[in-house]
Amino acid sequence: MGKSSSNLAKQKDESQDALTTSEYQDSQCEEDGKTGDVSQFPYVEFTGRDSVTCPTCQGTGRIPRGQENQLVALIPYSDQRLRPSRTKLYVTISVVLCLLLSGLAVFFLFPRSIDVSYVGVKSAFVSYDGDRRIVYLNITNTLNITNNNYYTISVTNITAQVQFSKTVIGKTKINNVTVIIPLDKRQIDYMVPTTIADEMNYMFDYCTLSSIKVHNIVVMMQVTVTTSYFGHAEQVSQEMYQYVDCGGNTTSLHGHVQVYQ
Repeated sequence: MGKSSSNLAKQKDESQDALTTSEYQDSQCEEDGKTGDVSQFPYVEFTGRDSVTCPTCQGTGRIPRGQENQLVALIPYSDQRLRPSRTKLYVTISVVLCLLLSGLAVFFLFPRSIDVSYVGVKSAFVSYDGDRRIVYLNITNTLNITNNNYYTISVTNITAQVQFSKTVIGKTKINNVTVIIPLDKRQIDYMVPTTIADEMNYMFDYCTLSSIKVHNIVVMMQVTVTTSYFGHAEQVSQEMYQYVDCGGNTTSLHGHVQVYQ
């Protein structure tokens, strides 16, 4: 009797173990079937109004709209966009071009000297007032003005005066004289009317003395040339002593010229 009960209990335990093993195998088979179904599930692209094309997926994927500035894209190291774009070369070329253009601008726009050279007296025309013992002397002078710049300059005015025996006997001013093109030279004539009278009326006797063929007097010429370029004005002045014949009309240069700059 006791032996039969022991056999019955042993058979019951074996039946439970077999049932448990069968259930485990069934669950394993079910999980394997699910895994196989997932691995065989094809790629499906979901598109719609709430998504945009992924820029790093070559048009095969979508990302939610509005998250373009939040998501980080990973691209391969060999991607074309990671290759150097010759930035250093372009920067170097730009810097060299800027320096070259700046150097050329400084070279051509840097102000250079404007040379004023007094040539001499071109002509002298004399007239007399015998009643008032006055000598009228119109002296025409010649200047050479050289533009050493690479741009055009304007000769705004020429101011000149003549002194005799430390007394100013004549002055003149000429406006809007001329325009000088780059690296060019102009010769300009200007006339200064002078009057020798009053306390110097004794010169009337000297200038009209017939026994003397040449009636030279020494006068000091003062001239100031005003030029302008790019809104900037520049003045060049000269002083020189010159012989002038007050006894008759002349059209040639006379005597020695001494220039004081």
